Amino acid sequence: MTVADELNPETPEAEPEQPEEPIKKRKNGLYPGVSDELADSMKSGWADTELHDLRPVEQAEHTARRRTALSARFPGERLVIPAGNLKTRSNDTEYPFRASVEYAYLTGNLTEDGVLVLEPTADGHKATIYLLPRSDRENGEFWLSGQGELWVGRRHSLTEAEKLYGIPASDVRELPAALREATGPVRVVRGYDAGIEAALTDKVTAERDEELRVFLSEARLVKDEFEVAELQKAVDSTVRGFEDVVKVLDKAEATSERYIEGTFFLRARVEGNDIGYGSICAAGPHATTLHWVRNDGPVRSGDLLLLDAGVETHTLYTADVTRTLPINGRFSEIQKQVYDAVYEAQEAGIAAVQPGGKYRDFHDAAQRVLAEKVVEWGLVEGPVERVLELGLQRRWTLHGTGHMLGMDVHDCAAARTETYVEGTLESGMVLTVEPGLYFQADDLTVPEEYRGIGVRIEDDILVTEDGNRNLSDALPRTSSEVELWMASLKG
Repeated sequence: MTVADELNPETPEAEPEQPEEPIKKRKNGLYPGVSDELADSMKSGWADTELHDLRPVEQAEHTARRRTALSARFPGERLVIPAGNLKTRSNDTEYPFRASVEYAYLTGNLTEDGVLVLEPTADGHKATIYLLPRSDRENGEFWLSGQGELWVGRRHSLTEAEKLYGIPASDVRELPAALREATGPVRVVRGYDAGIEAALTDKVTAERDEELRVFLSEARLVKDEFEVAELQKAVDSTVRGFEDVVKVLDKAEATSERYIEGTFFLRARVEGNDIGYGSICAAGPHATTLHWVRNDGPVRSGDLLLLDAGVETHTLYTADVTRTLPINGRFSEIQKQVYDAVYEAQEAGIAAVQPGGKYRDFHDAAQRVLAEKVVEWGLVEGPVERVLELGLQRRWTLHGTGHMLGMDVHDCAAARTETYVEGTLESGMVLTVEPGLYFQADDLTVPEEYRGIGVRIEDDILVTEDGNRNLSDALPRTSSEVELWMASLKG
């Protein structure tokens, strides 16, 4: 047996008292083994790189407050919130990792395999963040494992992690065994870490775990000042991304929608962590497909471009903004008619976003305007009340007029209906207002001039104490303003 066969990986499920598996080698790797001499060489001669001047992450005071609220909701119970694991894209390559929202919201940490555990105490809970420590240089994991530091980069030590996140840190590899021995009531956020769930399989119930998930979802309905600032940051970068796209529409015409997608993605990666969701870069009739993310179609002068995109910040807060733009810079008469109708609907929707009002008021206000328009244009028989009662306008509007926004583009999705859709707006909530009209290219119920036109206008709206604030108002919305803005960017 070679030295390489005896080298062991650091994996979340490995337990110190059990034999460790050897580091997995690539089947067709060019090196068949590791000499004892090389193994000894790799163990020594490395400088101490421990970081000693670290300060807590910016959101540490907010994550501490969130954990306190969580502790108060579930006294006497052990709470387990995993970050999740790497997911294979193909063979031995992985997708870029994104920590679970629940974990990131409570810790500020964004690394794979992490787990937050709140252990019940007499007066609340003791929080511990379980992480992978630095790669082991003694057993060679740091250079032989595909997830070793010489392959994927340096991890923070547990001591460094404690300074950054303000939470005591322990080795996550020891956690499964500890959880198997745990007694008393336990709740876990499911769907992120199969190993952690397996360790708790006889201690948890689906109903109790769902209560934990729902609480953490509803906790995010009202944003604190840190979250609002991050959302504004995401929106500001998104505005610049939209400006980037307008400046290169001629290049998109020479190639495809992918030029638009790539242009916006560059801004997202330079100024943020990533895009918050798959960018919709829908030109021409593709704009009538609500979630067109193939982005492989032609970009033609005279058509409209529906661009729905958002930058995600390094703390995982995302913008979600849509503008529908005339590719040649000028709306045709029928394009302007449809666009102005959607703008009028959005104005009605935004005006309905008020603290103390019903959440669904903005949707109802926008839908009423759209129903009035399709009756006015003779596309459906009135009166408007009948159209709304039967939902007949939905043939051309299809979707709801907005949703909560935050660390998920469709944030707080697990919240109870009575606190979300049937709930009341409060200062600090952030939601999108995004009415649209979509006339499919094969829709024989509308005049031919409408067919293939899709328009959506979407902005990110913060509920304030006395009304609302449009976080994305730096982007023009009226048809005339859009034309002037595009002309100024194109020079």
